[in-house]
Amino acid sequence: MTERLYYNDSRLLEFEARVIERSEDGLRVWLDRTAFYPTSGGQPFDTGTLAGVAVVDVIDEDDRIVHVLEQPIRGDTVTGRIDRVRRFDHMQQHTGQHLLSAVFVEMLNAPTVSFHLGADSSTIDLGIAALSPEQVRAVEHRCNEIVQENRPVTISFEHVSEARDLRKASEREGEIRIIAIAALDRSACGGTHVRSTGEIGPMLMRRLEKIRGNIRVEFLCGFRALDRARRDYEALAAAARAFSAPLDEVPERVASQISALQEAEKARVKLAAAVARDEGRRLYGDSGPFVSREVAVIDDEARALAQGFTAGPNARFMVTAASPPSILLAVSADSGLHAGNELKAILTQFGGRGGGNATIAQGSLPDAEALKSAAAALSERVGR
Repeated sequence: MTERLYYNDSRLLEFEARVIERSEDGLRVWLDRTAFYPTSGGQPFDTGTLAGVAVVDVIDEDDRIVHVLEQPIRGDTVTGRIDRVRRFDHMQQHTGQHLLSAVFVEMLNAPTVSFHLGADSSTIDLGIAALSPEQVRAVEHRCNEIVQENRPVTISFEHVSEARDLRKASEREGEIRIIAIAALDRSACGGTHVRSTGEIGPMLMRRLEKIRGNIRVEFLCGFRALDRARRDYEALAAAARAFSAPLDEVPERVASQISALQEAEKARVKLAAAVARDEGRRLYGDSGPFVSREVAVIDDEARALAQGFTAGPNARFMVTAASPPSILLAVSADSGLHAGNELKAILTQFGGRGGGNATIAQGSLPDAEALKSAAAALSERVGR
């Protein structure tokens, strides 16, 4: 059994331990005691060194913890050193999660159903159908109030049958480790935590996402929140300079530019379609009633070209595109053909799918060879 030193002291960054087992290649080591936290409960493992060699993974094996090393080490007694920056960052994020989850219960009766501590940000999934911007701001403000109150965060060990007022009932048996935020929260947890809410630092909630009926909340605490706020500000400031506008006016300016671009795109598409229809009519005059063309993609411009061509009498116009393999058939109303029926018959023959109406139809083929064969067959069928 491995004694977990971080259970009682999350700030312990250096320790001595005895090697009790090694793997054959020497890259996995089991110790009698360790301060390295293994991946567990949504929190990633600690990094650092054992006997000066980098620890690249720490794995929980129930009663034991295995340390995965960059290279084998010698000796039966080793010194372990924990990466201070990574450890404290995880302490801030994990204690921040306890605070955030407790406040969501306190204010909205929204339980946390899962937690993930990521490399850049963390998330909790809430058992709630929706979350408004006003509720987000209120919860975030309440969390930061409690941070400023600098409430004690304590560790205790109690038998699960005697533990009271837990935010979530523990599924473990026997003695459990409880992390408590004074006058707010008691949770069974094996993770590393700060000593007071003030050490969590500022808390920032960001993106919301609906996941399988729950709401996923992205959040950052402490130095992560500061770094993210700085990057957000710099990005917004750059946008403000580009628009020659105050920061607060950037969203309005962006919305205005998007609207203008959308209107310009609509006008461009309308003009391109008109040009394509004119081109289709000229093409009919130059080539006669049947034309087959290859294009990069069958889009609105290609369809407009087809419509312009089939404005002429007894017209039949076929378009193919290689990526994805696709085909379009357009016919004039007086051609005696039904575009949808003609194309569907060919598509079915060569494993394709699609359809349309009497004058225009479109479909896809499984590959280039099928497209080549379908185009040849359709050309033979309607090109007479």
